[in-house]
Amino acid sequence: MVDFKKVPAVDKCFAILELISQSDKRLGITEISRKLGYHRSTVFNLLYTLEELGVLEHDGDSKFSFGSKLYMLGKAAGNGSMLIRAVRPSLEEISFKTGLSVFLGIRAGLRAVIVDKVDSPFDIKVSSEIGMRIPLLAGAGGKVLMSQLPDAEIDKILSQEKLRKFTAFSCTNKNKYKDMLKRAREEGFAFDDEEYIEGIRALAVPLFLGRDDLQAAIWVVGLKSQIKDEMVEPYKAIIQNAAKKVEDHFPGQ
Repeated sequence: MVDFKKVPAVDKCFAILELISQSDKRLGITEISRKLGYHRSTVFNLLYTLEELGVLEHDGDSKFSFGSKLYMLGKAAGNGSMLIRAVRPSLEEISFKTGLSVFLGIRAGLRAVIVDKVDSPFDIKVSSEIGMRIPLLAGAGGKVLMSQLPDAEIDKILSQEKLRKFTAFSCTNKNKYKDMLKRAREEGFAFDDEEYIEGIRALAVPLFLGRDDLQAAIWVVGLKSQIKDEMVEPYKAIIQNAAKKVEDHFPGQ
């Protein structure tokens, strides 16, 4: 192991960025200070330094969100990401065989973040932007990401977070939701039948890449008319086979 001296300010900057990434709204100095336990003056100086660098921005109300520089850094990281390079051929294969939009996502706190995608070749399709953050307790991708966590961590998340009713088909019962996670863990697969967005179905499989700190998943999304009942099993097999190729050849496996 390399011998080095940790820089506390860098740790604090990263903690602030992680906190902002997990929030649905812009955060102010007082709220960040309270949640992280840092002195208000420390948070003030770090936030305005990050703003000067273009990493954060605010609209004059002292509430901060990510800035354009962070977006550019994220794009550069994505282009060189070992994960994205390893998974991209499988995403293309899945999209070609199913005709659906395919997404690669990872867990980031209480969000599933889309880090790569291949859009459906058809004019009528379902798509999302790279970088989009989806509630972890929503959709097929969220189920397989959650299913990779230890039971104790699942219980902790469910004790702190409410299952939201996105549509009439959303599961809001925590015991039933835990049963869904158990089934997803056993089958290596999760299905979303209009649970997150009405008229939209999704199928997801986990990616096991030999790292406890990384939960990843591949999922396909389409209109209900594009993912008919009789196509669920064939599509499931296509996605699972493609994911297995990634797992077998991922560096370090």
